[in-house]
Amino acid sequence: MNILVCDDDQSIVEAICIYLENEGYSMFKTYNGVEALETIENKEIHLIIMDIMMPKLDGIRTTMKIRENYGVPVIMLSAKSEDSDKILGLNLGADDYITKPFNPLELIARVKSQLRRYTSLGSLETKNSLYRSGGLVIDDESKIITVDGEVVHLTPVQYKIVKLLTENAGRVFSIEEIYERVWNETAFNPENTVSVHIRKIREKIEINPKEPKYLKVVWGVGYKVEKI
Repeated sequence: MNILVCDDDQSIVEAICIYLENEGYSMFKTYNGVEALETIENKEIHLIIMDIMMPKLDGIRTTMKIRENYGVPVIMLSAKSEDSDKILGLNLGADDYITKPFNPLELIARVKSQLRRYTSLGSLETKNSLYRSGGLVIDDESKIITVDGEVVHLTPVQYKIVKLLTENAGRVFSIEEIYERVWNETAFNPENTVSVHIRKIREKIEINPKEPKYLKVVWGVGYKVEKI
């Protein structure tokens, strides 16, 4: 998932990026509203963290312009002395706010909450490179998989398996077909190879791998990702 940070204080931008990059997010740095709008026009952004007080174009006016064309979540950064601006920002389209100085754990929690709401409500724009099954979302353009808004780190082979099954959600693939589609070679006794990868994938994407919500076995036939 791609997150844009906009604040004229470079140290704050760097700190936020460090916190969220450690959570697996891709970060874009901007230092005023003009730069933020330019980046949003040229990059696919899934969430914005926006300071209120900035030169050239402040956070309030920038958020108003963003809302003319985009529905991505906006979290506003505000100092305690800016309560009136904070309320104005929320009224004009911001989704949440964080008061400076902020606790990194609170920042991370609010980001995950907004992304979870954004994806679960279907606000994430559907396109040819986006596949989903409930809270499982694959952005094939950026090669990012999220479950309930949280990035999941898969190996290239695991990614190919999940993508194959999710873009064909509801369809059952035999073990041989999965092997030939993913490994691009004829399958000879592929049961153990595929089942090991399936088990490891479940450990990463399922709350309870023994009772999977997404990646299910159809006994005697193969595997499928549920169409949710």
